Amino acid sequence: MGKTTQPKTKRGIERRAKILAAAEAGMGVQGVSAASIAEITREADTALGTFYIYFSNKEEVFRELVLEMGKVTRQMVAEAIAEAPDRLAAERAGLAAFLNFVAKRPALYRIVEEARFVDPDAYQRYFTSFGDAYAAQLRAAESSGEISAGDADVRSWALMGMAKALGDRYVLWDTVPDIDRVVNEAHRMICRGLAPERDERRDV
Repeated sequence: MGKTTQPKTKRGIERRAKILAAAEAGMGVQGVSAASIAEITREADTALGTFYIYFSNKEEVFRELVLEMGKVTRQMVAEAIAEAPDRLAAERAGLAAFLNFVAKRPALYRIVEEARFVDPDAYQRYFTSFGDAYAAQLRAAESSGEISAGDADVRSWALMGMAKALGDRYVLWDTVPDIDRVVNEAHRMICRGLAPERDERRDV
């Protein structure tokens, strides 16, 4: 496995970012095997040789994009829930932020999905690190009485699975996603579960 080279100049940082952006666009549409380095550098308006200053091969770029997805997603969700008054409000804000991110950068989202087959270790690290942080937040919310007691690990993976499936069905597959509708319904289920609402009249 090669090692990515981090540029030290502003020009180098910008050039490397252009290569990654071009790779995101190409791999997100064509897939990692179909996207070529020549196409990536052409899209980035970069000489072919310059590519190898920063990356050893195409697979290295792919892994970097998976890491980018993890970093950006965690930062985006953290910012979205920072002002939430409690955990349930944070769940709504986090889900909305994630689905809007999928709508904004669908190619990067698809790249992470392809990592399941292209780089299973990177795929597992991506979700495990996100799941561990999520579970820690749920444990803290349980300790403070904001949510009911339960298995935080199972809950974190269930909630991540819900967000991922909703991103597929209602963002990637829909021409005009209605994210508010999806978030409202999903959040209602997160807060109340699937049990029927109690009919208070029966207690009269």
